[in-house]
Amino acid sequence: MTTAVPVALTIAGSDCSSGAGIQADLKTFQHFQVHGLTAVTCVVSETARIVRAVHPVPAPIVRDQISLLLDSFPVSAAKTGMLFSPEIVRMVADIFQNHPGIQLVVDPVMIATSGASLLEPEAVEIYKTRLFPLARVITPNLPEAEALLGERIADEAAMESAARRLSATFGTAVLLKGGHLQTPDCVDLLVEKGELFRFTEARIPVSGSHGTGCSLSAAITSALAQGESLPWAVETAKHYLGEILRQSYEFASPDGGTIHSLNQGTYGSLAGKSPPPSTANSRPTP
Repeated sequence: MTTAVPVALTIAGSDCSSGAGIQADLKTFQHFQVHGLTAVTCVVSETARIVRAVHPVPAPIVRDQISLLLDSFPVSAAKTGMLFSPEIVRMVADIFQNHPGIQLVVDPVMIATSGASLLEPEAVEIYKTRLFPLARVITPNLPEAEALLGERIADEAAMESAARRLSATFGTAVLLKGGHLQTPDCVDLLVEKGELFRFTEARIPVSGSHGTGCSLSAAITSALAQGESLPWAVETAKHYLGEILRQSYEFASPDGGTIHSLNQGTYGSLAGKSPPPSTANSRPTP
């Protein structure tokens, strides 16, 4: 019997289309051979094209899920996704303040790929003052970073300045995702303890990106649960994200349209946690 399986927890919303949220997280955890746990914050009626309804789970129920899991399993890493309300953000911060040994990845989910709001405005300040300082790393995309800083981020130079300021302000590592820049390459910048790591991948031409942020943060969480350093966890996660984009697919919808889906956890070309041989001996370049 195997007893050394790492355990990771996701605290996020349920996406009924399984492209994002806890469903994407669980598929990613499974791919990386991590035992995944879930605490559901919201039930969301959505697809890659539309968010039709959001039903928040009462904060006491969310608290009970998290407390039960932390009391029952040896959780070594956790991630947050859609927390939605000030009450839930505050409650999650209260819990993890008492669990400093768990590496926490905070994906500050604010806006869906479809453009729908996924966070009540009053919750942003609680993220800033309570939750971000507890994180091992936060993973905002450009619109989220712009909302946090109150300014536009127009290019890579502005990205570096923003990532450094976010890291200094909240006392945590920051992975600023640059996929929203209209450039041939997608550049993500990690700032950890003042050191800058740059990750560059050629942009992959696909018709949708629903679930990319969830999948990337879940992959980082998986690697941290397995004992990897943060830069190496990001390197591993970036490779995984590229593969699930390259091997994504589309469904013909009965309404005549199409729905794009990432290929999380269902393809066979990547087994386990390691990057491919061509990059397995490399590290991000500061």
